[in-house]
Amino acid sequence: MSSPSPSPSARSVVVAAAVICERGRVLVTQRKPGTHLAGAWEFPGGKVEDGEDPRDALGRELREELGIEARVGAVVDVTFHRYPGKSVLLLFFAAERAPGSPEPQALDVAARRWAAADELVEADFPAADVPVLGLVRARLAACS
Repeated sequence: MSSPSPSPSARSVVVAAAVICERGRVLVTQRKPGTHLAGAWEFPGGKVEDGEDPRDALGRELREELGIEARVGAVVDVTFHRYPGKSVLLLFFAAERAPGSPEPQALDVAARRWAAADELVEADFPAADVPVLGLVRARLAACS
């Protein structure tokens, strides 16, 4: 299945997202009302600013959105998706909460939760996140 052709004014955004597994569950966040794809569940993270290292951007976003400190590891997957009006290059990183980091709080997201593999339903996630769900389910089986 191919994505729609980009419009001449379409912009590309680089996003870094964390796959944080603990006790057989993965951390997901819900997009706030009034935002693009409001209500969808996604892996926490956000836009990489111009000139910013994606790992640094992910650490910053995790602090801002969830109030946690994290160690960002290797790239788990990379996806590209065209939405109307913009394209997203999404870098998924393995990450873990740093020792002493508090439990995540919904500071700049609608909600947060620890999801089991069977709770990762494609229809609940933005199209750009769907390709990584199978890999995340496999990681959850390994970290149970």
